[in-house]
Amino acid sequence: MGKIIALANQKGGVGKTTTTINLAASLATLEKKVLVVDADPQANASSGLGIDIKQAECTIYECIIDHADVREAIHDTEIETLKIISSHINLVGAEIEMLNLKNREKILKEVLAPLKEEFDYILIDCSPSLGLITINALTAADSVIIPVQAEYFALEGISKLLNTIKIIKSKLNPSLEIEGFLLTMYDSRLRQANQIYDEVKRHFQELVFKTVIQRNVKLSEAPSYGLPTILYDADSTGAKNHMALAKEIISHNN
Repeated sequence: MGKIIALANQKGGVGKTTTTINLAASLATLEKKVLVVDADPQANASSGLGIDIKQAECTIYECIIDHADVREAIHDTEIETLKIISSHINLVGAEIEMLNLKNREKILKEVLAPLKEEFDYILIDCSPSLGLITINALTAADSVIIPVQAEYFALEGISKLLNTIKIIKSKLNPSLEIEGFLLTMYDSRLRQANQIYDEVKRHFQELVFKTVIQRNVKLSEAPSYGLPTILYDADSTGAKNHMALAKEIISHNN
């Protein structure tokens, strides 16, 4: 039975999509069957894994709104055991369209249910908001990874996200756990980055991943080639950090 992990933080620019793509690629390299679900209308995870979103006929939008067969929305990537369900700009309006639907918070859970047997890990890249699609992702997920940028306002907004998780746990998904807080864009030379790390560690203790994702040029270059960093430059710091994260998640889940 696979595990569904949502990557969520309503603060933009914290490295959610970068983490989703590269963690997925690292897990797949470690011989896990992995599916990325791009639940962000910007569709950056889709293009970052080489999907031409203009050509994609069946996306997560059609699965949620039109009850399309989810298997028709699955695309191959450059890594054999890594697949993706792409997003579409139409997802922006999906939240309005979902308002009239029955059990609207559980639609994504129903869409992904038949796939849990086929994959070891399903990673959902959430949009930077706490709207209905993100609520769907958290309702479908077994756990959530919260990327936290190593900068001054890092903890701002986290209480809002934790409150949302608490509500979802009590009303919609009692088994939802926090997989971990992940420090991203970390620069060990900056005193401030170390202070943020200490602060996050003090607040959340063993919920903070040992692995941190360092600032790395290759991480930002790779998506423009439609590749995860491990295929773009396997020796880069970014590739190594995400591989360490994948191993940490696998050992934690064993």
